[in-house]
Amino acid sequence: MGITEKIAALAVAFIAATGYSGVFVLMVLESMVFPVPSEAVMPFAGFLIVDGKMTWTGVIIASTFGSIVGSTISYYIGYYGGKPFIDKFGKYLLLNNHHLEISEHFFQKRGEITIFIARFVPVVRHLISIPAGFSKMNLFKFIIFTTVGAAIWNTFLTWVGFILRENWEEVMSYSHTIDLVIVAVLGVGGLYYLIKIIQHLRK
Repeated sequence: MGITEKIAALAVAFIAATGYSGVFVLMVLESMVFPVPSEAVMPFAGFLIVDGKMTWTGVIIASTFGSIVGSTISYYIGYYGGKPFIDKFGKYLLLNNHHLEISEHFFQKRGEITIFIARFVPVVRHLISIPAGFSKMNLFKFIIFTTVGAAIWNTFLTWVGFILRENWEEVMSYSHTIDLVIVAVLGVGGLYYLIKIIQHLRK
């Protein structure tokens, strides 16, 4: 079994074992400042839909509700903390004030619609709720835009997993190439994390 198959098997096994509650918790973390990408969660939920172990309705409700809860927690972090929180805990989450500044820039340019668009932008979606809270954005509007954006994004990623599962044999015909890409990504990610640790220790 190649790396791709092993990762897929582990991810599917974890989500299958934890069920909808696992999807919910992972998406709560994804919508906060934790480095849990939805791209590594939702497609495997799509796998389980094909296998008949989950339903479209259950997956979308659990994931979107998780996104709402996580985003709302981040909103209140921004409302009461904001930059001090990132200054204190960001280094443990591979985040810094530069990432927060990017999110603030997004928010200041378009305001409410940015909450919707941010759901589709890596890193920004982890942080955009903080400047929303910091700016005291109307909570009702914040939740509405978050819900719509998260529902669309989560549905899309689940659909991608659904399609991949149905064509898994064809996908695996390219598994060697996929494995090399995964190794390269993990290597770059590990090097980046190591550099960050060294920089922090030097400071």
